[in-house]
Amino acid sequence: MKYIAYILLFFSGVLSAQENPVKQDSTEVHYMYIEGDSIPVTSVELDEVLVLPNLKFTDREARRRYIILRRKTLKVYPYAKLAAERLEALQKRLDELKRKREKKRYAKIIQNYIEEEFSAELKKLTKTEGQILVKLIHRQTGKTTFDLIKELRSGWRAFWFNSTASVFDISLKREFNPMEDEEDYLIEDILQRAFRNQYLERQQPAFDIDFYACANKWSKSKKVIDTKTKS
Repeated sequence: MKYIAYILLFFSGVLSAQENPVKQDSTEVHYMYIEGDSIPVTSVELDEVLVLPNLKFTDREARRRYIILRRKTLKVYPYAKLAAERLEALQKRLDELKRKREKKRYAKIIQNYIEEEFSAELKKLTKTEGQILVKLIHRQTGKTTFDLIKELRSGWRAFWFNSTASVFDISLKREFNPMEDEEDYLIEDILQRAFRNQYLERQQPAFDIDFYACANKWSKSKKVIDTKTKS
């Protein structure tokens, strides 16, 4: 799993109104000044809550596969989250540097740090865990692992890593698409439940994912399968 370790190294008071917020406990009080008079406005900010559908499985085998997928997803998600954070921090720092030599030197420092801290753990991943990680890296960064390596290293190195990964049935070009891939939808379901239960620290994906649209599609798909089975 060394090839995956490499990617982790990079990794409105405009008119006549004016607001002054004053915090009181968990409630925020806004004093709005209109024509010299102050009017208190109390508001409570609430986090968005995603109401998740009940889990339904067609049979015991489907339930078993979900449980295995959940274990693997929860294991590798932190690495994908780290990749996104490192990539963002790296890009900000590189934008501040002017000289090519400085950029290369800084990237090398990050590379050594990541390899020393995480390479040993990444090498322990199974091929299915590695493929899930590749898809989650795309979810968190908006780019495939292949493209990230190509941008941050070289096109030849990206080709070589992808060829090596293919020996283990892992494609670095895989994208995360829960609308078209049922396993990806199940992974997204697992993540959302883990976020809700605060088992994992939430990190927004790099692109919009309509979870309800995905859930609706795949639930209808299961109904069609059940109907065909009964007939």
